[in-house]
Amino acid sequence: MTQNAFKRHLITAALPYANGPVHIGHLAGCYLPADIYVRYLRSKGEDVVFICGSDEHGVPITIKAKQEGKQPQDVVDHYHRIMQEAFKEFGISFNHYSRTSSKIHHQTAADFFKTLHDQNGFQVQETEQYFDTEAQQFLADRYITGTCPKCMQDGAYGDQCERCGTSLNPTDLIQPRSKLSGNTPVLKKTKNWFLPLDRLQPKIKAYIESHAEWKTNVFGQCKSWLDQEGGLQPRAMTRDLDWGVKVPTEDAAGKVLYVWFDAPIGYISATKEYLPDTWQQYWKQNDTRLIHFIGKDNIVFHCIIFPAMLMEHGGFILPDAVPANEFLNLEGEKISTSRNWAVWLHEYLNDFPNQQDVLRYVLCANAPETKDNDFTWHDFQARNNNELVAILGNFINRTLVLTEKYFQNTVPACGIITEKETALEANIRATPKAVSKALDQFKFREALTEVMNLARAGNKYLADTEPWKAISHNADYVATILNYALQLAAHVCILMEPFLPFTSKRLQHMLQLKATHWNTLDVFIRLEPGHRLEKSELLFSKLDDITIAHQISKLKPSEPVNTTQLAPLNATCTFEDFQKADIRIATILHAERVPKTEKLLKLILDTGIDERTVVSGIAADYKPEQIIGTQVCIVANLAPRKIKGIESKGMILMAEQPDGKLLFVRPDAIHSVNGAKVK
Repeated sequence: MTQNAFKRHLITAALPYANGPVHIGHLAGCYLPADIYVRYLRSKGEDVVFICGSDEHGVPITIKAKQEGKQPQDVVDHYHRIMQEAFKEFGISFNHYSRTSSKIHHQTAADFFKTLHDQNGFQVQETEQYFDTEAQQFLADRYITGTCPKCMQDGAYGDQCERCGTSLNPTDLIQPRSKLSGNTPVLKKTKNWFLPLDRLQPKIKAYIESHAEWKTNVFGQCKSWLDQEGGLQPRAMTRDLDWGVKVPTEDAAGKVLYVWFDAPIGYISATKEYLPDTWQQYWKQNDTRLIHFIGKDNIVFHCIIFPAMLMEHGGFILPDAVPANEFLNLEGEKISTSRNWAVWLHEYLNDFPNQQDVLRYVLCANAPETKDNDFTWHDFQARNNNELVAILGNFINRTLVLTEKYFQNTVPACGIITEKETALEANIRATPKAVSKALDQFKFREALTEVMNLARAGNKYLADTEPWKAISHNADYVATILNYALQLAAHVCILMEPFLPFTSKRLQHMLQLKATHWNTLDVFIRLEPGHRLEKSELLFSKLDDITIAHQISKLKPSEPVNTTQLAPLNATCTFEDFQKADIRIATILHAERVPKTEKLLKLILDTGIDERTVVSGIAADYKPEQIIGTQVCIVANLAPRKIKGIESKGMILMAEQPDGKLLFVRPDAIHSVNGAKVK
């Protein structure tokens, strides 16, 4: 079916594991693009249901529970609440956010398995699986780590190497070890139920090849699985665990459903929970379009395994599109929740209240649609200051302030119309089609660029026509200028809503704009002459260097330290010797490289007592622009000395890591008073 032939849309976003908060990598991968697309469909008046929920089974949950000394249910209850609240505050507009520990999900998943079982959809096999003799437990994939046989990186899991992305079986690992005891596991026989993907390969291949229009990364990864030597292999759909959906057969004591059998059924159970009487319209009628938004690490499960399950069960529609994104890195490194190398959504919302749209904008503008991309705090600052403030915010503010100043906050009637207005109107009329085309193809960066280009055109129009000058001699033309600028602002308000919903709502109030549906964008005059506007306010504000430096300082990767690599202790000093050092809090005001050196930076510090110059050998670890506004500890009474002709008055305290990397010794209190003494 063509896209326009679908009567309704069911949109899902990957169920996040309830073993930790949501971070920006999750948002960029699937939740933000899904929300943008859903808001776009709703704005067009489409019948759309947006489903998600917490994935509360699987080994990551039980590992977290063991780490925290809690029961798995306590862990999922905690993180389900954190994720649900963060998603809501960030504007991710799910119709329903459920959870897989719910009674309705357990029943739905068990019934689904039972149907396949009764239709001989499984192969029961006795295989050898790893067993921890100390813990007396079979080890699921994520309870086993070892060296990846492909990239030779240690720390690969029994189902996947997160470094190179290779899908693995536990027996593929080199030097496997149990995450429960650290011991080398042994192989022991156990019985499980396998989905015969080898037998189903012809149907799966036909399904995949019928969607050659899918994104290259998605279609290519599916083809690589299908075309690999030996083709698809049977995959176990049960596990020897005690946390999860119990396998509903009499001969399966002590077994639960494999999390990747259980989790996608969560889309079905969540829809049933939300629409108990009409859920089947969205799952079993061919005029519904099912779209999964996921990250690239979930492609095989959503494009091969889940469709195979649906085919074998019968009666369900199959995914029509799976627009998976690549990964978002952070400050040049892969996001790692275990190392705390992440920007957590709930912390961002606390640190940047009412600035959800800034992060939405940056993550969309830098979305990893075709390749892995990098999030940096300095790019975040630059996009806010140079794009949201200087382009979009500046155009809206100038238009509304000038209307208030010259026409008492009332939309003026057009006077003279020139070629400039004709060209601007053509641009305004063309932009919705360009944005729609990009969104229909899941090209969110391109769509956002089209919206921002319209705001740029508005800025250029005001700069070219200069109403602040023309008002003295051509008030009629100024009326035309501001009428057209206001029409453009109204169109931008509607077009930006999927991307920047909070900003759009504020602008809608300022413009007193009533009709905001996408389908009304073909009407050029949205604000009639005489229409009253509300008082304007700034949509965005600049971010300073200190704010950004603080966010960078919060990134503290935690790595296990080999104590044999640490420097030995110095000789003992007396308390009186230590008291001679006057250690103060200071803020870096300016930083620049010392010419003809590789390691030296010249720093200007505010010590609270004075401003002074310090030369520091940290250039190998920090760029000058990265550390402006950073608070540090300084030995303030160190005798001055000249370094490369520069008098240095003091020394920054640094922590040298075992690998030689230098880290600032920072004050414990956020933004301590400069000059405060460290004791």
